[in-house]
Amino acid sequence: MSVLNFSSIHLVLLFSLSEVVYSSDGDFTHYNARCEFREVHDIEYIEEFHFNKVMMAWYNSTKDKWTGYTPHGLDLANIFNGDLYDHLARRAAMDILCVANADLLYGYLHNYTFEPYVRLRSVEPFNTRHSSMLVCSAYDFYPKPIRVTWLKNGQEVTSDVTSTEELANGDWTYQIHSHLEYTPTPGEKITCMVEHFSLTEPKLYDWDPSIPESERNKMVIGACGLLLGVVFIAAGLIYYRKKSTGEETQASAHLFSRSLGQTILR
Repeated sequence: MSVLNFSSIHLVLLFSLSEVVYSSDGDFTHYNARCEFREVHDIEYIEEFHFNKVMMAWYNSTKDKWTGYTPHGLDLANIFNGDLYDHLARRAAMDILCVANADLLYGYLHNYTFEPYVRLRSVEPFNTRHSSMLVCSAYDFYPKPIRVTWLKNGQEVTSDVTSTEELANGDWTYQIHSHLEYTPTPGEKITCMVEHFSLTEPKLYDWDPSIPESERNKMVIGACGLLLGVVFIAAGLIYYRKKSTGEETQASAHLFSRSLGQTILR
């Protein structure tokens, strides 16, 4: 299942429309139309009317109706909702702006995606309410929309979770960090789930609390040191064997030459 199946993650179509109209007395209205995608064929079309930065009314294709937010906006919403031609015009705008460009957008994104590199580790907690904290970091992914979720025994966790925004790396890729504060419980399984456009299904990263990360790092360093030690010992043995073999050969040749010389003198 792709991340785009989840309503909390949207891709905004680049072919959006936006217009600002200023009046002579300094007031202005702002009109915006955009498409939001969960899947190629799950599209939401939205239109918004703002007056002096205050939203008056908006249209949502999922509800297929206008909603007003100011007295004048409520009047406009009632008028538009009672107009059959306005309903047909909104559906036509969605087809032209969103549906006609959906395949093009998704084809482009599939050619320019980078899968996140994920690291799960233990860090010091922010406060003393919980004794432990985990951080799940996703690095070098593109496009920007991503979802990082914590699971305890397969159930989503929403409390004691803090996350950064998607942070730009400066090379078109992004990174994000999500923290979970918790109190360890025997038999509890904690998982970091990452969903992204580049993944055909969510990836799960289980935390193994049996070995603290500091100890795990010491073990890795120790193993590397042991491996280097074995390599140096093996190299020394090979060098010693070669050197010993060469000295034995030179001694045998010297003895042979000396014996030959004595034989000739006789």
